Amino acid sequence: MIPYFEQPVLSLGPLKIHAFGVLVATAMLVGIQMTLARCKKLSLDQDLCADLLFYTLIAGFVSAHLFAVLAYFPGKVAKNPWMLLKIWENISSYGGVLGALFGIWLFFRWKSPPLPAGTGWKYLNAMAFVFPFAWAIGRLGCTVAHDHPGAVTHFPLGVSLSTPEAREYITYFYGAAGRLADLPEVGKLAKIAYHDLGWYEFLYTLLVIVPAFLVLDRKPRPTGFFPLAFVFLYVPVRFLLDFLRVSDALYGGLTFAQYAGMAGFAAAVFFLFRRT
Repeated sequence: MIPYFEQPVLSLGPLKIHAFGVLVATAMLVGIQMTLARCKKLSLDQDLCADLLFYTLIAGFVSAHLFAVLAYFPGKVAKNPWMLLKIWENISSYGGVLGALFGIWLFFRWKSPPLPAGTGWKYLNAMAFVFPFAWAIGRLGCTVAHDHPGAVTHFPLGVSLSTPEAREYITYFYGAAGRLADLPEVGKLAKIAYHDLGWYEFLYTLLVIVPAFLVLDRKPRPTGFFPLAFVFLYVPVRFLLDFLRVSDALYGGLTFAQYAGMAGFAAAVFFLFRRT
């Protein structure tokens, strides 16, 4: 089992720098630089690409926060609407993706100079190829922050509950979900683990999706290939992992991410058949 550890924090006077924030910032920088390099390799306009990335990131961050608080913590928002303005807290990955796509559409609709038909797909394809590399770093941030706890388990890759800090952590989330009765007594709890879904996604992205993209990129692919490839590789796994979540709000027995995943998968299938 993986040992539980507190998220590393660097204190600089009143300022606290959390490992999660550092890794998310690193993911953004890596994604930006790799996308610019990818556009250069594909003979796409790097200045236009930089402007597109700006719109994408801003829309993605705002949407990631709004979707997180509205979809997963609607009760807390009702009690404290100011949560909506704290965009540095509570981030939804699917919300971020939806916002990023909206930012891309907005850019090509209002900001971009006139371009030949289909050019926008070339930029989207370049960004989609880079996305898993940045995503893996971001999910490493989720791993060190332990912000996607799942059910208790005996699974070897789960995070150990042998320490009092780990047991206090998972007890809090079970309590928030009204499921304390589902936890075993302390002696048994200390011998098992909990599913850390950020950790699982990091491993899957790093060990499966990233190598798959590198192999698929060895020969030319049609425009729009990599956005669809990511959807088909990621969404089914994420859909199943969400059944392990503990305290997320459910709608008809499913999480917001599962509904978003089904919609995204259906859209990908539609585009695939349309292009074929």
